[in-house]
Amino acid sequence: MLAIFLKTLPFFLVIGTGWLAGRTRFFPPEATGWLTKFVFYFALSAMLFRFAATLDVARLFDPAFVLAYLSGSAALWALGFAVARWRRQPLATAAMEAHTAMTGNTGFLGVPMLVVLLGERAIGPVLMVLTIDMVVFSTLITLIVTAARQGRVRLSTLVPLLRGIVSNPMIVSMLAGLAWAGLQLPMPGPLDEFLALLGASATPGALFAIGASLAGRAAERMGPALWLSFAKLVLHPLAVGIAALAVFGVEPYAAGVMIAAASLPVAGNVYILAQYFGTAVQRVSAAILISTAASIATVPLVIHWITKG
Repeated sequence: MLAIFLKTLPFFLVIGTGWLAGRTRFFPPEATGWLTKFVFYFALSAMLFRFAATLDVARLFDPAFVLAYLSGSAALWALGFAVARWRRQPLATAAMEAHTAMTGNTGFLGVPMLVVLLGERAIGPVLMVLTIDMVVFSTLITLIVTAARQGRVRLSTLVPLLRGIVSNPMIVSMLAGLAWAGLQLPMPGPLDEFLALLGASATPGALFAIGASLAGRAAERMGPALWLSFAKLVLHPLAVGIAALAVFGVEPYAAGVMIAAASLPVAGNVYILAQYFGTAVQRVSAAILISTAASIATVPLVIHWITKG
C-alpha cells in the first residue's frame, strides 16, 4: 500500500504546487486559463492521438466493457438524481448533481496518471471511459437541463450540442488516432518524436492546471458537496465494479482500469457546465475541491486493490 501511495504522490504534489502558485497569485487566473487551453488543445490532444494510433482497433470496442460502465454510471446517476429530488431540488439542479456524482477527471488526471500506474494496456479502457463520459453523459445533462428550462428540447439546442462534441479536441484527436491505427499507417519517426515531445507536457501541465484552478474555489454548500464527493470517490467505483465483475463479466484487467477511472475526483468541466446553465455552481465547485483533496487518500487505495488482483 505504501508503495502505491508513493507512486501516486508525485502526481498530487504537482497538483499541490499548482494550487500553491494559484493561491499566492504567483500564477493568476488568466495564466491558468491559458495553460488549460494549451493542455486541452495541444499537449493532451497530442498524447491522445499518439496513444490511439497505437491501439488495435479491432480489439478496442468491448460491448461488455461499454455496457458495464454505462450501467454502473447510470445507476449512480439515477441515485444522485433521486437524492437531489428527495431534497426537493429543482429538476435542473438534480440533474447537475447527478452529473457531478459520476463524472471523473479522466482527461486531465486519468489519462496521464493511470497509464503510468497501470501500464500501456490501460490506454484503450481509459479512452473508452473518457469517450462515454464526454459523448453520452455530457449530452444527457445538456438535454435534461434544456428541457427543464424550456419545457422541451428544440433542434436549435441539438445543433450546437453536436457541434461541440464534434469539435472537442480530445474527441477529434482520439478519432484521428483510431483512424490512423485502423488504416495501419506507419508513424514516421519525426512525427512520433514530435507527438511524444508535445504529449509529454500534458501530464505536468494538466496536473498543474488542476491545482491552479482549485485555488480559486471556495468550500461552500458543504453538505451537498460532501455527499457528491462521497458518491464520486466511493459509490461510483463500487457501482461500475459490481457491473463489470458481477454482472457483465468484464476481463479483470480492463475492469480494474474502469474502476480506477471511476475512482477519480469530480472533473473540472462539470463546473463549466454548471456555470453555463447557472445551476448548482457553488456545490459543484466545492465538490471538485473536496473530492480532489480526498482522492490523495482514496485513489491509492483503489489502485492498491486493483494491482493486488
